[in-house]
Amino acid sequence: MLSILIPTRDYTCYQLVADLHEQAEGLGIPYEILVAEDGSRSQVNIIANHKITELSHCRHLVNKENIGPANIRNMLAREAIYGWILFIDSDAKVEKADFLSTYYNCIGKADVVVGGLLHQQENHDPHRSLRFKYEKQADAHRSAAERSQQPYDKFTTFNFMMRRSTFLCILFDKNCRSYGYEDALFGVELKKRGISILHIDNPLIHMGLDTNERFLEKSEQALCTLNALGGRMEQHSYVGKAYQRLCKYHLGGAIRGFHALFGGLIKQNLLSTHPILLFFSLYKLGYYATLKR
Repeated sequence: MLSILIPTRDYTCYQLVADLHEQAEGLGIPYEILVAEDGSRSQVNIIANHKITELSHCRHLVNKENIGPANIRNMLAREAIYGWILFIDSDAKVEKADFLSTYYNCIGKADVVVGGLLHQQENHDPHRSLRFKYEKQADAHRSAAERSQQPYDKFTTFNFMMRRSTFLCILFDKNCRSYGYEDALFGVELKKRGISILHIDNPLIHMGLDTNERFLEKSEQALCTLNALGGRMEQHSYVGKAYQRLCKYHLGGAIRGFHALFGGLIKQNLLSTHPILLFFSLYKLGYYATLKR
């Protein structure tokens, strides 16, 4: 009936699996939970995650090579045995006692069901303030009602359920081997193929806040991915559309010059304990413009 698929890399997700296992047992349906290590370097995490094999219907797959978020999800889907697959990121936390039953009651209502994500109300680590501020601003627009206004543009892989047969006909783009945009590209494919999608308020809590430095590195990596994908994704991303508008008015060179002059100073602010989100938007646009030369 339901395969719960959790890709992970250097993150301990035993508690997440234990909570899901308890809810799945309560549902009394055929299920499995698969956790796949995507080239994890930390033996501590791998050993901790291997404890899930002590739970019934749970498997732990260790992929020694880092094949990226798209390919590890494709691998998990191929390993799954049930007709519906539920993808969950490993740095999620279950807070709703009816999380799985809510998804179960949606089976058959659409080919894809997206539950959403939220974050904790407070952040006690100032060195993780950039991502916290960014995500909390985004949380204000993550209700099912708002996501449903642009159902394909608001698709996210953090927490979604899908018919396995439909997923295997599409798969995530195998060229997305690094961080960023594999979910947005998948949403574009869903829309192109006319696959039904239902957004519901069934969020998990995202616990894995990156440090400011790591989040900025991942953001730069995502922009490199966007640039590599080219026209397939540029018109579907905020940064790509903003850059296209600038180029329309022959301002691409101006934003590159701005980034060359002030990018370093902006980066200092973003890595500080009091980052400004407007600066983050300017930095991403300038960084992307430099990739487009």
